[in-house]
Amino acid sequence: MHASLVRRSLGGIVPPKIATPKLVSGGSGAGLGPLVDFYSKLPKGQATARASGFKGRLFTGANASGKPLVGLIVGLFFIGYTIDYNMHLKHHKNHAH
Repeated sequence: MHASLVRRSLGGIVPPKIATPKLVSGGSGAGLGPLVDFYSKLPKGQATARASGFKGRLFTGANASGKPLVGLIVGLFFIGYTIDYNMHLKHHKNHAH
């Protein structure tokens, strides 16, 4: 395996500029102090629940709103009106009232 592939695959595990190759391969655990300090300051506990999907983003949580539903109703009205109007024009094309 190439060194660049290993570096790329392990890049997300160890933050840059905290653990150098010298500290990691030093053999003793004393050299990893900055790395341990970094990870000990990260928040612990359960992750917050994420709202996913269309329903989660727009209808539940802090951003709850009925605007998408109103937009759907208005959009369906305009689509129906456009279709009805065009059908009516086709009716008047050959046969006047």
